[in-house]
Amino acid sequence: DINYPEQEILSAFANPKALCYKPDPKGLLSARTAIVKYYKLKGIFINIDNIFLSASTSEAYTLLFKLLMEPGDSVLVPVPSYPLFEHLAQVEGVKSISYPLYFDGGWHIDFYVLKNVCKKNTRAIIIVNPNNPTGSFLKQSELTELIQFCKNNQLALISDEVFCDYPHYDDTERVNSIAQINEILTFSLNGLSKAAGLPQLKLGWIVINGQGELYHEAHNRLEFITDLFLSVSSPVQHALPTLLDLAPIIQEQILKRVLSNYSWLKKQIKAESVCRLLPVEAGWYAILQVPKIITEEELLLELLIKDNVIVHPGYFFDLQTEGYLVVSLITRSDIFQTGINYLLSRIDRLTQ
Repeated sequence: DINYPEQEILSAFANPKALCYKPDPKGLLSARTAIVKYYKLKGIFINIDNIFLSASTSEAYTLLFKLLMEPGDSVLVPVPSYPLFEHLAQVEGVKSISYPLYFDGGWHIDFYVLKNVCKKNTRAIIIVNPNNPTGSFLKQSELTELIQFCKNNQLALISDEVFCDYPHYDDTERVNSIAQINEILTFSLNGLSKAAGLPQLKLGWIVINGQGELYHEAHNRLEFITDLFLSVSSPVQHALPTLLDLAPIIQEQILKRVLSNYSWLKKQIKAESVCRLLPVEAGWYAILQVPKIITEEELLLELLIKDNVIVHPGYFFDLQTEGYLVVSLITRSDIFQTGINYLLSRIDRLTQ
C-alpha cells in the first residue's frame, strides 16, 4: 500500500492555533501562502489574493455556478469526462451542455461542435486538464483557440486540474495549468484529494484570474459567496502548509504504482489482441476498448458475478459508443494484475 507519513500528517493537526476561530472568506493567509508555494515549485506564479479555499473541488464548482450563472443558464462540459458535472449543475438550476472530445490517437476538443452547441445563455466552459478518464492534457494550440472562443462568446473558463501532479511523461506542447492566464476570466481548481492523496481532509481551492472590471466584479462577488459559507475547517487550513510539503512523498509513490501498472497492462495487450489500450498522458485511469459482443453493462456483470472483478463502464464517463472499460491504475499491483488477467480471460471466452 501507499506509505503515508502518518506521524507528520497527524502532528500537523496538533497545532494549537486550530482552536481559535478567525475566519477569512478566502481562507487563512498561511494556507493560501502554502498554495502559492505549491504553484511556485511548478514554475507558476500567482497572486495570493486570487486564491479562494473550498471544502472540495465539487463544492468549488457549486460556488462558481452561483457566481457566474442564473437559474436556467448553461455551462459547457466535456465528454468523456467526470460524471458529476450534470448533477452539480442541476443542483444549482443550471443546464449542462456537452461538447465532445474526439480521439485520433490522442484526445482533442471538437471545436466545430463546441461552437455549434454554445447558446446565448451559456456563461462558462469547463475543461478537465488532464482529463478524467482519458488522461489527456489540453495542448497549447487548443488553449489559444479556446481563449478566442471564450472572448467571442463572453465565457469564463473553468479548469479542473486535480490530476496535474500525475503526468506520465514530459511534453512541451501540453498546458499544465491555466492559473496564470488572465486574457479572459479564468478559474483554476485543485485540492488535497489528488495533490496529496488525502480526499478525507476536504480542502480544495480556486485560483481566479482575469483583468478589468469583469475580473474585479467576479473577485468581489466570489469573496461575498465564500463569506456566506466559510466551509473549510480551521484545523485543515492550519495543517495545509505541512500537508503540501509532504505531498511529493505521496505523489511519488502513487505515480510509481500508476506507471508500473500501465506499463504491465500495455504488455498484456498484444498486437493480435481483440482489446486495445488507449494512450494515457496523465492521471490514474486507463481506457480499454473491448469487442462489442455484449453490452458494457452485461460485461461488467459477468466480471463482477463470475470473476469478482470491478471496472467502470465507458458510459459512466459518457464515452459516446459501447465497447469501452475504464480501469483504475492506482490499485495495488498484485490485485491489479489478477483482475486484469481475469478480465482478459473473460473476454477471450466470450469471443471464442
